[in-house]
Order: sequence, then structure tokens, then C-alpha cells
Amino acid sequence: MDNSILIDKMQNEDWEQVRAIYLEGIATGNATFQKEVPSWEDWDYNHIMECRIVARLEGNILGWAALSPISSRRVYSGVAEVSIYVGRISSGKGIGSTLLKSLIEISEQKKFWTLQSSIFPENISSLKLHYKFGFKEVGMRERIGKMDGIWRDTVLLERRSTVVGMD
Repeated sequence: MDNSILIDKMQNEDWEQVRAIYLEGIATGNATFQKEVPSWEDWDYNHIMECRIVARLEGNILGWAALSPISSRRVYSGVAEVSIYVGRISSGKGIGSTLLKSLIEISEQKKFWTLQSSIFPENISSLKLHYKFGFKEVGMRERIGKMDGIWRDTVLLERRSTVVGMD
């Protein structure tokens, strides 16, 4: 990866570039069940403020990663869902690895003990990325959602922190 790439906290003014990368992911049909990008207000409400990052190069955002709570119940306060998207032109350049490594570090600083991700089995690059950083397959969620009239499966992955929640 280029050393001039900066992993930085996502700012409100980054939304248009983040949105564009999200749209690229949606267009693949294998990144999310979402069919359109939510409004900034909805996205902002559903993602943890302290756990949103972008990869920047000369003012351009190459990719982003963020955590969302999996539940409002206190017992799950240390469990979050990972979202990670890399722009099409930046794919295969180590941006995803850098983002996920940074997101894991931030999550542990914020006392998250479990990260989870639900990935389409067809999204091989995302599965490989998560496995590289210690995510393990918990199971296959068969026919969990219908997209464009077709039932889709997802692979449920999780990563347990080795430093948070061990007491």
C-alpha cells in the first residue's frame, strides 16, 4: 500500500465520497442486501460515531469502514457489525486490509469484544479479508433474505478480541 494513504476518522463532509463507494458495492449485487444508499441522517444514526474511518489519498477517499451496534441491549454493548467498502479503482491494493486492521484496533480501544460480519458466500475477497484478520465462520445463514426475487445465503463470521472482555 502507498505510504501516503492516511487512515482517518470519517467526517460528515466525507459522505458524498463514502456514498459513491457504497453505491459501487451495491451495484455488485454481492456486498449488501441494500438496494440504495440510505440518507446521511439514517446512516449516521445507525453507525457508531467513534468507529468510522476512511482511507484518504490526496483528498480522495479510497475506502471506508464502520461499526454498527447489533442490539440496544446493554449485554451486547461490546458486540458490533462490520461494514467495509473499498472503491473499485482501489481494489486489490491493500486498502481493505489497512482499513480492517485499523477498525479492529479502534474497536478494541472502545471496548468491543466481538465483531461480526455477514457476507454473501460469493464475495470471496471479503471473506478472505475477514479470515486474514482472525474472523471465524460461525455458520451459514441459508435463505436469510430475498434479493431481486432470489433467496440469498450469508456466511456469519465473528472475531473475538484477545484483549477486551477476557476478565
